[in-house]
Amino acid sequence: MKQIARNISMNVKKLPIGIQSFEKLRESGYLYVDKTESIFHMIMSGSVYFLSRPRRFGKSLLVSTLEALFKGKKALFKGLYIYDKWDWSQQYPVVRIDWTLIDHSTPEKMEISLMGYLEERAKNYQIILTKKSVPDRFRELITVLHEKTGQKAVVLIDEYDKPITSHLFDSQLNAVRTAVHDFYQVLKGSDEHLQFIFLTGVSKFSGLSVFSALNQLDDITLHEQFASICGYTQEELETNFSDYIDDTAEHLDMTKDQLLDEIRYWYNGYTWDGKTSIYNPFSTLIFFSAQEFAGYWFATGTPTFLVEIIQRHNSANMILEPFIVNEDVFRGYNPPDMEEAPLLFQTGYLTVKRKERVHGIPRYTLDVPNSEVREAFSKSLLNVYGKYHGNRLNDLRWAMEQQINDCDEAGFAVSLEVMIATVPYELHRADEAYYHTMMLIWMRLLGFKIHGETPNNRGRADAVWEQPELTVIAEIKYHAEKKTDVLLQEAMTQIHERRYYNAYTGKIILLGIAFSGKEVGCRMEELNRKAQSKNI
Repeated sequence: MKQIARNISMNVKKLPIGIQSFEKLRESGYLYVDKTESIFHMIMSGSVYFLSRPRRFGKSLLVSTLEALFKGKKALFKGLYIYDKWDWSQQYPVVRIDWTLIDHSTPEKMEISLMGYLEERAKNYQIILTKKSVPDRFRELITVLHEKTGQKAVVLIDEYDKPITSHLFDSQLNAVRTAVHDFYQVLKGSDEHLQFIFLTGVSKFSGLSVFSALNQLDDITLHEQFASICGYTQEELETNFSDYIDDTAEHLDMTKDQLLDEIRYWYNGYTWDGKTSIYNPFSTLIFFSAQEFAGYWFATGTPTFLVEIIQRHNSANMILEPFIVNEDVFRGYNPPDMEEAPLLFQTGYLTVKRKERVHGIPRYTLDVPNSEVREAFSKSLLNVYGKYHGNRLNDLRWAMEQQINDCDEAGFAVSLEVMIATVPYELHRADEAYYHTMMLIWMRLLGFKIHGETPNNRGRADAVWEQPELTVIAEIKYHAEKKTDVLLQEAMTQIHERRYYNAYTGKIILLGIAFSGKEVGCRMEELNRKAQSKNI
């Protein structure tokens, strides 16, 4: 990764890339976006919490901050919101369970690793554990900590669901889930010894005792009050990163406003309350370090099974256009029978863009958060649908964008042939929906705003694709036996008879696309504002 441009002042705090320890961050001069106001209100309002956020979204740093706070490390909080509001005379024993540090590759290894992990936690307080099983040792540790210190224990569990997500689709899932259930069950029977419990994770799995046993557990994932407890708001970005913003704008030869618009387009857009828009902290930090726009978060590891499930169910529309769900999507999931929408939401590829109430019942509009996720996920999907790779995809993408803008029917037809030729025989599916989805993904990559199955008062267009000053109205036809010329005539006739273009002005391209086996063809017709007015 290249160095930050040299005109950054030596007095500017360092970017905390990869720093998950609050103590290290504060003692070593790293930039910290103050989240202690949200933390203070959370602690003052309850004692048992669960928070779900996607990977690399600051959950571990939040847990580390809570640990330092309950241990009474006052000096670390100087200058922060909570500094003069916390009772520093009270210090609590803390049991922090970080599942990323525990071997959970098999149930047997998980038991051995947990045994050692609990012993290390006990040694920090000069406690020797004597119980034989993992749950009994966990219970013993909590009880003895209370008895020895006179203060109830604080339990912080980071990535509580890591053992489950690591075995979602293998034969060890049930055994691992049972072991984890028994471990968390300890928390229910230890209430009299516990001051505070906080758990983080990606997914909220039903059937685990941590949710079924702890009736008082408060899931704050969608709470408006804690919508910005992880990640950066617009105000936080502009306030805390002002020197980096100025330096990067100069480096990229952009105005400050232009840069902020581009950063927002790429990395903002996560919301959990439908109101508070949040920047992905990982991508934002890497961007200010690299000073290049790219899909940093996505590149750290997208679950392959997500893309495969979407391809198998032909449900790519979920990342192409917004859709509405009810609150059942967020209540809890039972692995491995998880549907696409919950999976995509929990893992950060969909987010809540709007929350509204209909007859008092909340419903949520889910959509892809930003350009980083949309473009990278579209490329992954397209690779599954058609096995496209690297520069080959980009060259074809740029050519097709120019051909559409130029209404180059012959050139676009050649590009379609190249596109279909890259699809391995075994991936071909004999139905219109498959080709329809593949074209929608392509158009999304070309920068079009997608409206699939767009209705007017005469029927539904297969797709409307929009760019500034350009609208493409497409009708896609597939038939195993009909000739492409016949299918193209049907497509263009349908567009005109049903006047799909009536609601649009400016430059309009009418596009018919036909697939017949591995044969492909297209027709284009350009309309402008005057031509449209004459037809209406």
